[in-house]
Amino acid sequence: MAPTTDIVIIGAGISGLAAGCYAQMNGYRSVIVEAHDQPGGLCTAWHRQGYTFDAGIHYIFGTGEGQPFYELWQELGAFEGVEFTNQTEFMQIHGGQGEVLRVHSQPDALHEHLLTLAPEDAKLIDAFCKGVRKFKEFDLSMLQQKPKSLMTATDWARLGKQVLPFMGVLGKWSQLSLSDLAGQAQNPFLRRAMPHMFAWPDVPVMVGMSLLAYLDNGNAGSPVGGAIAFSRAIAQRYLALGGEIHYSAPVERVLVENDQAVGIRLTNGDEHRAARVISACDGRRTIFDLLKGNYINRRIEKLYDGHLPMHSQFQVSLGVNMDFSHQPHWVTHLLEEPIAIADQPHAEIGVKHYCFDPSLAPPGNSVVSLMVTTHYSDWQGRDDATLQADRLIDRMAAFYPGLRSAIDCVDVVTPLSYEKFTGNWQGASCGWLLTKDTLPLMIKGVPKRLPGLDNFYMVSQWTEPGGSLPIVALSGRNMIFEICREDGRSFKPTN
Repeated sequence: MAPTTDIVIIGAGISGLAAGCYAQMNGYRSVIVEAHDQPGGLCTAWHRQGYTFDAGIHYIFGTGEGQPFYELWQELGAFEGVEFTNQTEFMQIHGGQGEVLRVHSQPDALHEHLLTLAPEDAKLIDAFCKGVRKFKEFDLSMLQQKPKSLMTATDWARLGKQVLPFMGVLGKWSQLSLSDLAGQAQNPFLRRAMPHMFAWPDVPVMVGMSLLAYLDNGNAGSPVGGAIAFSRAIAQRYLALGGEIHYSAPVERVLVENDQAVGIRLTNGDEHRAARVISACDGRRTIFDLLKGNYINRRIEKLYDGHLPMHSQFQVSLGVNMDFSHQPHWVTHLLEEPIAIADQPHAEIGVKHYCFDPSLAPPGNSVVSLMVTTHYSDWQGRDDATLQADRLIDRMAAFYPGLRSAIDCVDVVTPLSYEKFTGNWQGASCGWLLTKDTLPLMIKGVPKRLPGLDNFYMVSQWTEPGGSLPIVALSGRNMIFEICREDGRSFKPTN
């Protein structure tokens, strides 16, 4: 049967939308099929009783004009009708004895604060803040601007020249996790608080430094209206380019004939035939469900055998009849006595309010999220998420008097929820977790084609470990770059 379109794309997350946009820009007819009823994947939000709850996107790299990744988002129409807010303080960490660590994005302010907090750790603090200053000059996007499989010796030489001034800080801080760094501190509170400065202890220090540098450069904003506003802007750009999106259209099978992908079949039996298929959805489901595990090798099996770390969370979103604007917008509370959530002890609870975006709540009210890092296995076979949420709310009410009585609505999300609504394996929020051990995977990438299967491609956070929205968008962009090269076309990044 002849193909009815050039490219069918599975998934309307950021990587799928990006692939679709660049396909249309380069003269390919494309169709996106999406299991959910709206675009964005994990870059999303939902409405409850007059409140808008975000899935957990804390910032988006590339929102500063003239900064790295800004041009990418311009090409994708992500700024059309979308405003951004910027924070000068990333988060705070509160100890049980009244101690406070303020994670300023401005390195001089951070340096002064840390020295006041822990003067005995001056040498460590000096080195850390010096690293943040250096990363203010580092362009992360230069590592991803062209598919590595198509880079020539000249390209590699140019990249090496660009990276050379940063080799010292990259070498030093890429192989050190926040937990490793905290182990060098003498101050007891700094030693306990430092691992939580960037939400997970195993993240390489260079990642946190890059985040603070981008925040200070005004290049890591939050979209007004929640992450869904950002996703819808890109979806609208795709439609304006002539693309087509089918929502509420889960895929049952990738159609294969003579070891060539020829289209997809939906769960309702509808088929979309295409000359090429791009999967921009969950990697494991793609390989082992949609393709029945027929096109794998030892490397692919090992990637998905469960040994690589993943990040998932338990999130309780609250709409409250309280004004939280006088509170720090994000606090991690270090508990003196751990709380049991899903039968596992937790000594750190994250609390974030969204008063910096008044559009998310009625006037005078607030959206507040309570967040706990958790494991998928803790929730399997459980049906008491509401009870666990109540326990968490009761514990946090001690820090925020009046919280319980001010609640208008509650929305509870577990790793099982993330898996159900996004298809992400084990409810992972960013594919494989970026650590000093998985960092080489991010740099090298993982297979975007499967052995023995032609006309089939993969993009998304599962092919770019460590995720981040611009990186997965570049995953879609670079795949169309490669397809253009296969067809002897010149790649055009704009229409």
